[in-house]
Amino acid sequence: MKIGVLALQGAFREHVEMLRGMNVDAIEVRLPEQLIEVEGLIIPGGESTTIGKIATQYGLIEPIREMVAQGKPVWGTCAGMIVLAKDVGMRQPLVGVMDVTVKRNAFGRQVDSFETDLNIPAIQNGDPAPFHAIFIRAPFIESVGEGVQVLAQLENGTIVAARQGNLLVTSFHPELTRDARFHEFFLKSLTVKE
Repeated sequence: MKIGVLALQGAFREHVEMLRGMNVDAIEVRLPEQLIEVEGLIIPGGESTTIGKIATQYGLIEPIREMVAQGKPVWGTCAGMIVLAKDVGMRQPLVGVMDVTVKRNAFGRQVDSFETDLNIPAIQNGDPAPFHAIFIRAPFIESVGEGVQVLAQLENGTIVAARQGNLLVTSFHPELTRDARFHEFFLKSLTVKE
């Protein structure tokens, strides 16, 4: 299996390193033709407006939409969640394929970044330990449409991870931890045709 990581801006290197540490063939994707050779794609955290603008400039938006339509798994972390959402409450370049409404920078500024442990049954795979989630200027999901499965919430009910078919989004940065369970979930669970 070959997985692409959109390498336009943000935390793409950390995802590549995590995947390679799991013996997965991971490549940095910068051009549309590179999407043809991958079976899945991760859109990393970073700055969603910048990622969207560069993706538009390089002609990547439509090919990513086509990947999603073909049923290939696509995962957006933090800014990647914003890029995949259908609604972010403002105009910016988006892939716009997941039926969620996302609030950008929902927890505040950089100084308001935080870490917390989350109970996420979908990724446990026999390991009941909580997942240590790192939130950096993170978005959250305000509402979900039909067919969207909520995977993780904060104690106050705020949605921070969800899945819809072959799409996965997380508000936090699993690539900044040493816990590969979310990457394993992406590789295993999202490649299974429903």
